[in-house]
Amino acid sequence: MTSIRSRLTAERVTQAILILGFLLVIAANMPGQLSNDSIRQLHEARAGVRETWGPVVYASILAAFDRIIPGTGLYLVSSVFLFFATLWGMLGLRSRVSWLAPPAALALILSPSVMLYQGIVWKDVLFANLAVTSFVLLARIARVWRPRQVPWITFGGLLITLAVAAQVRQNGIIAAVIAAGVLGWTLRSLGWRRAVSWGVGLLAAVAVVSHGLAIVCTPRTSLVRGMENQGIRSILQYDLVGMAAHDPKVTLSLIAAEDPDAARNILTYGVPLYAPERIDFLDQDPRVGKALWHVPLGVLSRQWGDLVLTHPLAYFHHRWDVFDAVFMTPHIDSCLPFYVGIDGPPNTIADLKLTPGVDPVDQKLYNYGTLFLDTPAISHVAFAGLALAISLALMLRRAPQDFAMVGLMVSGLGFAGSFFLISIACDYRYLYFLDLAALTGLFYVAVDPPWTRRKTGPES
Repeated sequence: MTSIRSRLTAERVTQAILILGFLLVIAANMPGQLSNDSIRQLHEARAGVRETWGPVVYASILAAFDRIIPGTGLYLVSSVFLFFATLWGMLGLRSRVSWLAPPAALALILSPSVMLYQGIVWKDVLFANLAVTSFVLLARIARVWRPRQVPWITFGGLLITLAVAAQVRQNGIIAAVIAAGVLGWTLRSLGWRRAVSWGVGLLAAVAVVSHGLAIVCTPRTSLVRGMENQGIRSILQYDLVGMAAHDPKVTLSLIAAEDPDAARNILTYGVPLYAPERIDFLDQDPRVGKALWHVPLGVLSRQWGDLVLTHPLAYFHHRWDVFDAVFMTPHIDSCLPFYVGIDGPPNTIADLKLTPGVDPVDQKLYNYGTLFLDTPAISHVAFAGLALAISLALMLRRAPQDFAMVGLMVSGLGFAGSFFLISIACDYRYLYFLDLAALTGLFYVAVDPPWTRRKTGPES
């Protein structure tokens, strides 16, 4: 009995839970939950032809796994493994593992953010996994850093994960910017010039590698050529209608000078359809879509700039309402809190040789997820508060690797905050990185709570 107890350390129990959790998530979700976006990007990946305006690097990642084993099963295993391997690696960031780690690991695995979301084939999930891994690698660098002993292999992993993350989510570059700042702060003992050089160098390297990946992964053949600025156009269009909906004094004078009918249709038919939950409601009247997409991008941009300057409160109120919808999710049922099954265009699904629908295991997963609705487990606000609390706790201990984990919390908060400017829908997955970052930070705190002892050195 004594021999068994000596082997049952907190670290080994936590590792066993992580292994079982990995297998459970894979078994419950294989071969992956695929929404319309997932189906379209998988088809683009297999065809090698640009068919959507999703990230080309993400489609290329799907294609790489699809070539080995057709479908998304191998991709799912790899994505989930990345996250669980990161959690495993976190156990080595501290000199000890407390008995709070096993229950924290179990709670994390059973949370809908892991049990359900890790099984969905979405770029949002892969981005969150890559970003979390990046900051854990950064924490590893902070822990083992010694003069003239640069951990280049870990640096290489950090560079790759940040570069891919920046391509998988358009605003994912925020993680790289914060990681560069954390690196500079971590190396401040070298002198501020060298520390800044390391931070700027990392950011520059991420930008170069990220851009290179985009060039390499872009298919030569495209079915959507000529609409490269679709994302920007969508934001501008939504903002114009939103400002007009919030202020009846708004006029589209610049658009009217170019196309009077377009301006009239946007105000007459578009404003009544406006809703802060998502831009898609504007598609209910074809006259609105036709008018918005007929306006040249240059005119649209100038009209947007003019309205922001002349009606700043209308812009702020519109953007606040949209951000409230995605961050506070007051109407969670309209924001796709969970997704299970396989669904998409019938012809595309048939071409991919997939079976659409929701199987019994998927239904049980969905039912399990609904138990957490209207609880902090499905609340970006709760996770934002948790991220702030974790940051404050770690700042009290101030160990080198703690700053990297604080950077992860700040990155999640900053990423969520960026949606104040760019959100066009309230889908819960958009801010998934914030949730996963906070849960990862909570696990890190549980591994070796900062309130259990005072700092005694870099290993504390």
